[in-house]
Amino acid sequence: MNLLRYRPGPGMMVSAAFIGPGTVTACTLAGANFGFALLWALLFATLTTVILQSFAVRIALVTRLGLAEAMLATIASPLFRALAALLLISALVLGNAAYEAGNMSGAALGLEAINGGSLAFGTAPVIITIALFASAMLVFSKPKWIENILILLVLLMSAAFILTFILIRPDLGALLQGFVPRIPDGGLMTAIALIGTTIVPYNLFLHAASVRERWDTEQLPEAQLDNSISIGIGGLVSMTILATAAASLFGSGKTIENAVDMAQQLTPLFGSLATVTLGAGLFAAGLTSAITAPLATGYIVQEIFKTSGSRRPFQIGALIVIATGTFASLIGYRPVELIFIAQIANGLLLPIVAIFLIRLANNKQLLGQHANGLGANILGGIILLVTCALGFRLIARALGFWP
Repeated sequence: MNLLRYRPGPGMMVSAAFIGPGTVTACTLAGANFGFALLWALLFATLTTVILQSFAVRIALVTRLGLAEAMLATIASPLFRALAALLLISALVLGNAAYEAGNMSGAALGLEAINGGSLAFGTAPVIITIALFASAMLVFSKPKWIENILILLVLLMSAAFILTFILIRPDLGALLQGFVPRIPDGGLMTAIALIGTTIVPYNLFLHAASVRERWDTEQLPEAQLDNSISIGIGGLVSMTILATAAASLFGSGKTIENAVDMAQQLTPLFGSLATVTLGAGLFAAGLTSAITAPLATGYIVQEIFKTSGSRRPFQIGALIVIATGTFASLIGYRPVELIFIAQIANGLLLPIVAIFLIRLANNKQLLGQHANGLGANILGGIILLVTCALGFRLIARALGFWP
């Protein structure tokens, strides 16, 4: 396919999903605490995400099934199929509801950063507005409209973070050294966190569902090009956030807990424009993720509870996530306990989904000539080992015996 004719597609929704406030915070802390040293972890995570998402895209376009449908179709036992469906729904609804609270709060923090302090009217109106906007988008809008709005928001977010990076003017030599794999003292958990915040289980379901609405099997090369470019842009944005924090904060002795702290430090060093662009990027990150988390949940619920011609399961699944996240945000509840549940849920789900995904990608009855070859299976095996280790780490951290 001619690159000059490329148009952004559903892959941008994946970038919109994984660049949320949690990713912005993880990248900020990594840069502030370890400089450029962990850029390689984001590069690895981006390439891994491209590969896993390419499996999901191929399965969806060739089988014309959603990923949840395809997974459940390969389980012969009705009992195990029901248990698998229950695991998918519980893990994703609980996990995404927890992250939804963080997404809404993160968007409000972005506005506070732009404002230079607390909002005069508080954060509650912002959270309610985001909830209503996301609900209206998912209940009343057509899938193509949602996709186009998310593409626009990702492009705006990318421009905001990249402009902040340019204003900081980091040392390019030191930046390039960050792509040489090494783990600084105390940096192992941060490296794993950067990988974990990029490889998100629900994005596989979101991507598989959305590509079916845009492309046919014959357009698989176009879909895979979109996958590579869109997720590559998302990875680049994550890297610019880390590099911005490294260039402006590493070695400064400042206590940094999140991106808002970084924004406040940028004003005296680089002027108010850098603070505004960073705040705008954080707001867009929260808003895009506040849409994609319930969107993915809705798709999965729809696939499991298939009802001919009705979008009711989709709407119910999406609205439950929005309502739960809104409630947690409005009561000022720090989502530590919710994220505890989300970490366990995603820790369990990530390796399980990876196993099913690789198994499906090798199913010649479903995929025929599009089934995995040796090279894809080698890459898939490496990724499976990483996701199993990551899943164990997420569960262990949530349970408190791996800090």
